[in-house]
Amino acid sequence: MTVTLEVSEGVGTLRLDRPPMNALDVATQDRIKELAEEAGRREDVRAVVVYGGEKVFAAGADIKEMQNMDHAAMVLRARDLQDSFTAVARIPKPVVAAVTGYALGGGCELALCADYRIAADNAKLGQPEILLGLIPGAGGTQRLPRLVGPSKAKDLIFTGRMVKADEALAIGLVDRVVPAADVYTEAHAWAARLARGPAIALRAAKEAVDTGVETDLETGLAVERNWFAGLFATEDRERGMRSFVDEGPGKAKFL
Repeated sequence: MTVTLEVSEGVGTLRLDRPPMNALDVATQDRIKELAEEAGRREDVRAVVVYGGEKVFAAGADIKEMQNMDHAAMVLRARDLQDSFTAVARIPKPVVAAVTGYALGGGCELALCADYRIAADNAKLGQPEILLGLIPGAGGTQRLPRLVGPSKAKDLIFTGRMVKADEALAIGLVDRVVPAADVYTEAHAWAARLARGPAIALRAAKEAVDTGVETDLETGLAVERNWFAGLFATEDRERGMRSFVDEGPGKAKFL
């Protein structure tokens, strides 16, 4: 399998495994979608790590495969390509990308679908599609400017240049930089901490934030208000408030 899902401590690791560079061919794209949807459904998965292994996250699409596709073929494929990545973005649980080595093109776009990105100090990220006479096609023109701002996104997309981990951190493309040997451990720890949290509240928080940044303030506030009130019907809310009153803040244990 080019992508696997392994679960431990409530954390599902969505692992790319297509040596040597984890090129994202059609089969891999479809497998990402399948397993992202599975991770979203499974009750034993409460948070997700997207990981490409110790050496490389994903160096982009399979160019040899794409070279053989004409306009008609890509018209038929483009929606499925986007949907495979959107499935990761829509996992209703916290998702962290553990980025080692190259995360280019589709690899960068996959990392953009995570809620949080931890990068190795040797990571290199970018959207080099322009160098092929193309533009990003798996969400890069939309998710990247929403994350780093239009100007910085255009610089990366127009030039196709790669950025090293320190610059990626400075512009907000990644959230933390750690030694390469520690990337997966740190990402798993981040996910495991949230896996012990209140699952419905975390889902609500993710949906409220994701919806809010895509719409106007009034609509976003309505989404927040509805989720906030709805959480008062959950056992996690009862457990959290009871623990706060009886034991003090931060000591609640959620199921």
